[in-house]
Amino acid sequence: MTRELAADPALGRLADAVLIPPFPDDEAPAWILAALAGGLGGVTLYGANVRNREQLTRLTASLRGAAPEPVIAIDEEGGDVTRISHDKGSDYPGNAALGAIDDVTLTRSVYAALGADLAALGVNLDLAPAVDVNTAADNPVIGTRAFGADPALVARHAAAAVAGLQSAGVAACAKHFPGHGSTTLDTHLALATVDAPLSVLRQRDLPPFEAAIAAGVRTIMPSHLRVPELTGDLPASLSARALTGLLRGDLGFTGVIVSDGLEMRAVSEPYGIPEAAVQAVIAGTDLLCLGREQDHADFLAVRTALVMAVQEGRLPAERLEDAAARVAELRAWMAAARTDAAAGAGVAALASGGASLAAADGAIGLAAARRAITVHGQLRAVREPLVVQLVPPSNLAAGAIPWGLAAFVPTGSYREISTATPEADLPDEVSAALAAADGRSLIIVVRDAHRYPVASRAVRLMLAQRPDAIVVEMGLPVWRPDAATYVASYGAALSNGRAAAEALGLPGR
Repeated sequence: MTRELAADPALGRLADAVLIPPFPDDEAPAWILAALAGGLGGVTLYGANVRNREQLTRLTASLRGAAPEPVIAIDEEGGDVTRISHDKGSDYPGNAALGAIDDVTLTRSVYAALGADLAALGVNLDLAPAVDVNTAADNPVIGTRAFGADPALVARHAAAAVAGLQSAGVAACAKHFPGHGSTTLDTHLALATVDAPLSVLRQRDLPPFEAAIAAGVRTIMPSHLRVPELTGDLPASLSARALTGLLRGDLGFTGVIVSDGLEMRAVSEPYGIPEAAVQAVIAGTDLLCLGREQDHADFLAVRTALVMAVQEGRLPAERLEDAAARVAELRAWMAAARTDAAAGAGVAALASGGASLAAADGAIGLAAARRAITVHGQLRAVREPLVVQLVPPSNLAAGAIPWGLAAFVPTGSYREISTATPEADLPDEVSAALAAADGRSLIIVVRDAHRYPVASRAVRLMLAQRPDAIVVEMGLPVWRPDAATYVASYGAALSNGRAAAEALGLPGR
């Protein structure tokens, strides 16, 4: 413990109360349990913390045993972004699929099932839904995480998602304020800019956040992007005008503002994580998510930075007290909501003969994914199908999650071509795939083909010789080749893959 913290332990406890650090293990380390007992706000869980459902349930029980209802947060959007199913892919389709269906009752039901699943595992804050309006087709980080490109559509599904999650006793988090959908940079890597006047944001990007607030969303996550007219040179996550002025003042949000990961380069490179944490709280953030790669030393550095900022007069003590009070209010809501949801689930289970409401079998997710499947052209029966999958680099938000149709065809009936293949080598790769597909049905699987020239060129080369091939797009269906049977799944979750395989009549293994 530093001399500053020893001199003012009450201030140290205030700093603890606004932190939800990660840890790298599938069991809670001693320092996390001790910190929780001492007043730490909670933790953020990532894929490294999840081995299986039973282990995760034991882990969250140990965390809850160290303190009354700590925040146990996880980034579980369904679709392409999953932590609880990072080993196989999510049982729940993501927002793009739900937006394509455009049934708000279904969206609420899917998110209620996801919330019940998380609650059964001991999680009480889901860092979802993403309510960005994805108006940039080549957006590298949102894409299928968004409900769509129409503000009204995204707004109605944002409200439904919030209502569904919170009906299960899990706090929702609308992100990424004031809207990440029009950017062409990934804030994991660099500071992105939304170069549009505030009047455009009010019409295009803010309606989903207004809808989420009206639905009672408990938390909102700002983004590490700048809007010059609103934030000047600062990212929104560090801007008092964005958080205290626009979000709290104009939009009337009274819940908890949760930071996006402070390790993201948009803020960590120019400021460092401890300084970014201080500036975020000064601007109006209440709960600090440090990012997946941080450790005990990083937690202590942020804690010390907050205390020193108060002692130096940069961070008003009242602002830190206000943040801690909001987090305490959130934890109280979580405790009450958890009790109410458990009681409601018990009554419903009795009424249904004891059936689980956690939907861990993925039934509702698969049903939704089936409804999202869109077919252009005529689907013919497949014969000894060969799947050729164009594989792009993994998304930093999602990570390397299994996807595609490999699991739904016999061993030996699957080939990959990387979108990083040099242009000069692509014809040989395509020729080898076509040779393997001779006399067989050819299924070409892509993911956001519009973003990867190698993918679209490979599709064209294969269709030139095999116009009977079926193209399956498991990202956003922005680019569609001519004269081909084309299937869009609006996502690459396990549920999307299974639904696409069923539509194609794949034989499985």
